[in-house]
Amino acid sequence: MTALIRYEEPAPHVARIVLARVEKHNSINPQMIFEVNDAFSRALYDDQIKVIILAADGKHFSAGHDIADSVEDYQARVQAEERKVGHWSGFQEPGTHGWYAAEKEAYLETARRWRNISKPTICAVQGKCIAGALIFAWVCDIIIASKEATFSDPVVTFGVSGIEWFGHPWELGARKAKEFLFTSDSWTAEEAWRLGMVNHVVEKDDLADFTLEMAKKIAAKPSFALKLAKEAVNKTLDTQGQANAIDAAFSLHHLCHSQNFRVYGWGMDPTNVPSLANVPKKPG
Repeated sequence: MTALIRYEEPAPHVARIVLARVEKHNSINPQMIFEVNDAFSRALYDDQIKVIILAADGKHFSAGHDIADSVEDYQARVQAEERKVGHWSGFQEPGTHGWYAAEKEAYLETARRWRNISKPTICAVQGKCIAGALIFAWVCDIIIASKEATFSDPVVTFGVSGIEWFGHPWELGARKAKEFLFTSDSWTAEEAWRLGMVNHVVEKDDLADFTLEMAKKIAAKPSFALKLAKEAVNKTLDTQGQANAIDAAFSLHHLCHSQNFRVYGWGMDPTNVPSLANVPKKPG
């Protein structure tokens, strides 16, 4: 099986995880998710590593979920994965049960684990960052974007209330989160910076170097202080209700899936997704 990510150590005390599925615009499938999780674990348990960068090869950071997989294929891939992260099972059970379990494992619980990894994380984004790719970026502590980068979560167009890790109100503020979701528009890196979602916007040719220099600056600090500073900020968000809000939104996400199964026989409205127009209906 060809690896979909690459693990690097570009500087002392710095690890870099690189999405490397360029031919699919780094679209996300279960294999990539669990490879990224393994890479985070490798960096986490290496005491020489103090900062972790998440980056991507190619023109685009990621096109989001690989919707070419059928629901059944997706569930089977999660079931086959031995490196379980969360607390659910029954990934191939029929209907809502199986899909809820599979997405909770592969999206919600992995995202929560990456968000809480004790070492500082920096995400470098170029090109498009669409839907599920926002999860990868939002769980990182710092986001650096190139000037031409754009961000979007168009899943309301598909009949779903938002991606599985519903960080929108926390990343954008409540009113702008609603606009982002209701319109399905793509927003520029400058707009994301203005709203506080992105820390810095740089020229594309400078993205890798700028991100690495920031990682090196952070890595010069005492590791225990970095870990506790991160935990303190995350605990503040949890005290404000972020964790419970994301859990509640995940259930609403699956209510949308259930509705689309009943109405269209699929997890989203295929009439609104050209690439799914010829996908066979789910039996029953």
